Amino acid sequence: METRMEQDLKNNVREGAQQAADAGREAAGRLSAAMQSAKVNIQEKTAASARATDRTIRQHPYESIGIAFGVGVLIGVLINRR
Repeated sequence: METRMEQDLKNNVREGAQQAADAGREAAGRLSAAMQSAKVNIQEKTAASARATDRTIRQHPYESIGIAFGVGVLIGVLINRR
C-alpha cells in the first residue's frame, strides 16, 4: 500500500509532466505562428523583387542581355579554369 507521501509525489510528477507538455504545445504554437509570419514576409519580398526585376528588364532590355551574357562568360571562364 502506498503512503500519503508517495501518492503526493506521484501526483506532483504527473502535474509537472502535464505542465511541461502544455508549455511545449504552447511553444510549438508560437514557433508555428512565427514561421508562418516569416514565410508570408519572404513571399511578399520575393514577389516585390521579382516585379522590380521584371520592370527593370523591360525598361532596359539590351543592357539586361549584355549583363546576362557577361555573367555567363565569367561563369564559363571560372568553370573552365579548373
